[in-house]
Amino acid sequence: MSEPSAPRIHPTALVEHDVQIGAGTAVWDGVHIRGGARIGRDCIVGEKTYVAGDVRIGDRCKLNACVYVCAGIELEDGVLVAAHTVFTNDPTPRATDPEVRALLASEAPAAMPRTLVRRGASIGANCTIGPGLELGAFCLVGMGSTVTRPVPPHALVLGNPARLVGAVCRCGRRVATAVRGTVPIGDHRCRCGRTVRWSGAAGGGDG
Repeated sequence: MSEPSAPRIHPTALVEHDVQIGAGTAVWDGVHIRGGARIGRDCIVGEKTYVAGDVRIGDRCKLNACVYVCAGIELEDGVLVAAHTVFTNDPTPRATDPEVRALLASEAPAAMPRTLVRRGASIGANCTIGPGLELGAFCLVGMGSTVTRPVPPHALVLGNPARLVGAVCRCGRRVATAVRGTVPIGDHRCRCGRTVRWSGAAGGGDG
């Protein structure tokens, strides 16, 4: 049995102290990973991506170029985040105190809302993800979307703000189309052979 390969880190990447990066993970040019971040095995962290200090990234995740992953974010295994996507964590952003006399600290507060992206989810290019949300397993967020509400498992959402437009299989193909924001409840067969069982917008799909 072959030994797991060491992480590959581009010489221009800035990886601070106390970062854990799993075997087989590639960190490309211009990446900045803050101290305390944890990144799993066999991931790709694309060029000029930023990863904050308390971020947790699972195994086999792919972050394309110029992704901004702020504090308070967790990505489970197998998550795709496409280029120029931005996560957010501050529902009341301000640069200064109310009297505009002093800059506020840049450190994330202890009570900051946290966002969880479940396994197998995909987020398209140029998306913005609001604070304190859960994106369900194997959901798909269409490119350019602004996500302001939780996304059910296997849901296809898009737009600004993102709205439910269908259901997708694990393979990424659409298996159902929403009518007036509602996906038909029941089993939806994909041409790959899998079935997504949709139980409603609250529970999403399982398949």
